Amino acid sequence: MDEKNIILEECPCCRGNGLIVHEGGWNVQVECADCGSHTVYLEYENEAQKAEAVQGVVRLWNLGKVIKQNIGE
Repeated sequence: MDEKNIILEECPCCRGNGLIVHEGGWNVQVECADCGSHTVYLEYENEAQKAEAVQGVVRLWNLGKVIKQNIGE
């Protein structure tokens, strides 16, 4: 899967840019570069599951299903 061709909507909280973030080679989430809002992370074990997980977090992000933490939380 070529993540360069994925279209991410603006952050639903601040209209910042979303980034696809892989952590530890086993999970992925989309995170706002400006305010830190993010989707839940989805786990994967292989390349097929990785592609599905990326599609899943992109779908959540584009629907506005994010977790936003306020300052001090």
